[in-house]
Order: sequence, then structure tokens, then C-alpha cells
Amino acid sequence: MIEFQNVAYNYGGGELLTDISLRLPPGSFHFLTGPSGAGKSTFLKLCYGELHPTAGRVTIDAHDMRSLSRDDVAAMRRRIGVVHQDCQFLDHLPLAENVALPLTASGRDAAGADLDDLLGWVGLKPLASHLPPSLSGGERQRAALARAVIMSPDVILADEPTGNLDWEMSVRLLTLLMELNKMGKTILIATHDMNLIRTAKSQVPARVLRIRDRRLQLAGSDL
Repeated sequence: MIEFQNVAYNYGGGELLTDISLRLPPGSFHFLTGPSGAGKSTFLKLCYGELHPTAGRVTIDAHDMRSLSRDDVAAMRRRIGVVHQDCQFLDHLPLAENVALPLTASGRDAAGADLDDLLGWVGLKPLASHLPPSLSGGERQRAALARAVIMSPDVILADEPTGNLDWEMSVRLLTLLMELNKMGKTILIATHDMNLIRTAKSQVPARVLRIRDRRLQLAGSDL
């Protein structure tokens, strides 16, 4: 469980986020909205320890991220999968090896049926040997999702994962994230797409959060 306790974050001399308190219980589904520059990406980085708050604290399973050793932080991050809008790959490696990089980095065996099953789940098994530059935007985002979940994390954080996709591919990616949630994974998606949120809310009990005036609010039923 990720918990924010009176968290603030200063950026460039000004306060970007202030007095944020929030719990992301296991198995919950959240959307994070707000205008560009409001701090959505910063909020996600605070969730997985890429950034530390300038006030308050962020805990994962009651462990303050700032008090953990480097090895403990690395172990904690393996429990959190992150999907970036601008997903980066090693262009000289085939898709399958890119997806398996978290396993390789942790010294685990990247071969076997699990990787094949994962690529099949995101609909990319026929492209396993293709290089990233040959992939479409939707294929890259599904590959990024596969890479984010290959370590079987408890939490999936997605930063505008459908921002560069058409509606059909956006729904396809959302469906995969909803399937993960039904498997018990905690999902947090930062997005501007209200249609995506409405589609999800008709199928899963999603909670909508909005950053406004540096604070986090529970969005109303108008969504």
C-alpha cells in the first residue's frame, strides 16, 4: 500500500504540490487528472521513489522511502511497474529482449514460457523478434506495459499511457490495465482523457483524483 502523509514538493523554487494525504489500498483503481504542469508526473515519481517530498512522507507498506537503503529502495521498486508516455527502448535489441530487461537486470532467467505468455497477453508475440523502431505507437505502449509487469509488481503506475494513441488502441490498453486490476493489482493512471475515465468507470470501481491549485481533490460525479 502506498500512502502520502501531508506531502509537499517544491520545484524550481516554487511549491508544485502541497499538503497531500492519500492511501492507495491494494487492488484499488485510480485515475489522476489535472491540467498540464499541475504535477501529475511528479506525483507518480513520488509514488515510486524517483523523487522525495520536501515535506511530509511517502510510505510503501509503512516503510518511509527516505529511510530505506539503496538496495531496499531497489527491492521496493521491483514491486511497482511504471509505464511512461514516452516509453524508451534499446533499439538494437529485439522486442522480447527489451521486455525482459527488468528480469535480466535482476539476474533472473529471461527465457521460457512466461515471456511468451506475456507477449501473447499484450498481443505482441508475433513481433517478438522485431526491433523497436519498427513498432507502431500502440505496439510500443503495449510493450511498455509488458515490461512494467514482467516482475509481477503489486502496483502499476501509468503516465498518460494513451496520450499518443487512437481511441481503439486506447481502449485496448485500458482493457489490459483493467484485467490487471481484476487480478488484484493496484492501478494508478494519469490522464487527460475523460472518455477513457468514463469507459473504465462503467466496468471497474475506479476513483478519480484531480490536482488543482497544488492540492489533490476527489473529482465529482461530473466525470
